[in-house]
Amino acid sequence: MSVPFRLAGFLAVLAIAFAAAALAGAAVDPAPRATEADGDAMAGHGGAAGDDDAHGAAADPVRGLAVAEDGLRLVVPRTDLPRGRRTTLRFAITDAGGAVVRDLDVTHEKRMHLIVVRRDLTGFQHLHPTQDADGRWSVAVTLPGAGSYRMLADFARHGEAHTLGADLRVDGGARLAALPAATDHARTDGYDVRLAGEGGDLRFAITRGGAPVRTQPYLGAAGHLVALREGDLAFLHVHPEGGDVAFATEFPSPGRYRLFLQFRHDGEVHTAAFTREVAR
Repeated sequence: MSVPFRLAGFLAVLAIAFAAAALAGAAVDPAPRATEADGDAMAGHGGAAGDDDAHGAAADPVRGLAVAEDGLRLVVPRTDLPRGRRTTLRFAITDAGGAVVRDLDVTHEKRMHLIVVRRDLTGFQHLHPTQDADGRWSVAVTLPGAGSYRMLADFARHGEAHTLGADLRVDGGARLAALPAATDHARTDGYDVRLAGEGGDLRFAITRGGAPVRTQPYLGAAGHLVALREGDLAFLHVHPEGGDVAFATEFPSPGRYRLFLQFRHDGEVHTAAFTREVAR
């Protein structure tokens, strides 16, 4: 047999072997492998594949777990505060270079919303600090009981929402309260507030003396709702819906959440608190 003929036969056998190997590989791993670009695309839709639930709806992101994110940092010069005495809480938002950030967007009629609450989810306060000429923020606050508190600076910049958190401390013996059981009814300042809705669809009916109450606008809406997760006090963004006292969200994990509904009536702002059990 000539050398060219033997070489052609060898190449034919080799081609058959490669084809067989390719078919075997496809049977074992038929799905195409993700490229780096594919991974970036998945991350832009909520992270790795499988993060969304079976219904295809991604849970709302939680915020407020860190003192810094996306190049922004919450700087609090003094975190030890007196008990039961009115004092000034000062803080600033700085960028990656350490410069104070001044240009914040207006959201819900304010450039800065500050939530202060004790670690046992009592003593909730929703404050609106003032900004000085240097871009730093200050607000008067009174913390009635000893213990560890969480402050959450909630703001937006260049159209992107941020919530940065830091701990505050009030010295003394703290008597922590257990989180109340889940209920659909709360009473505050003579108002009865009832919570209805399934999942993240939250609707509130407010009455006083048995008569329905029509709320006045507060922060540009019929009401304002803050949701905090038990344990880490993660801040959950809640979206107002229409002109009713109604909100929509997706709870990110099973567990218990404390809901703080604020509404205005007769020129005063009132706060009703609920515990919400979330199961999967």
